[in-house]
Amino acid sequence: MPVDVVFFGPPGSGKGTQASRLASTLGIPQVSTGDLLRANVARGTELGMIAKPIMESGALVPDDLVTRMLKERIVQPDAAGGALFDGYPRTVPQAEALDRLLEEEGRSLTAVLFIDVPDAPIVERLVKRAMLEGRADDTPETVAARLKVYREKTEPLAELYRTHGVFHRIDGDRPVEAVAEDVLAAVKKASGGKLA
Repeated sequence: MPVDVVFFGPPGSGKGTQASRLASTLGIPQVSTGDLLRANVARGTELGMIAKPIMESGALVPDDLVTRMLKERIVQPDAAGGALFDGYPRTVPQAEALDRLLEEEGRSLTAVLFIDVPDAPIVERLVKRAMLEGRADDTPETVAARLKVYREKTEPLAELYRTHGVFHRIDGDRPVEAVAEDVLAAVKKASGGKLA
């Protein structure tokens, strides 16, 4: 059975870091919708050509377009054993689209890992990262605005996934190694101990 896992949590919670580590451990791809969009645009695919002007205008790429890119991605040979979804879904309609997409492929979510970090450390992390990377976009004000959008649009996914019985809360306000151990333990448990 493929291991399909959603990483979920506020911006700056370490989802990408943990997804990357788990991808390496399990030998399955980390699927980031942002990376998928950029790759399709760079390769000049049909979907990329549709997405390019939308992205350049700063608007959000429609869910159906992102879903079509995801569908193409998860049928690639390297994703036969599963995929780690990083940054998607962000809304309840996206979550429902992902469920349908996996179902069409005879798959279902193994686990949804909620990397939970309180607001104060998130603001500190993102502002520090912006300084280190020379990015002007993460100020305390913009981080607060991003957290507000997350609370309104993405946090409701927690309840949806709890009802599906695949939701696992992980304390993300700890060292990366400690969080990674809990991530792997949660996925092993969710997969019925089938992982080595």
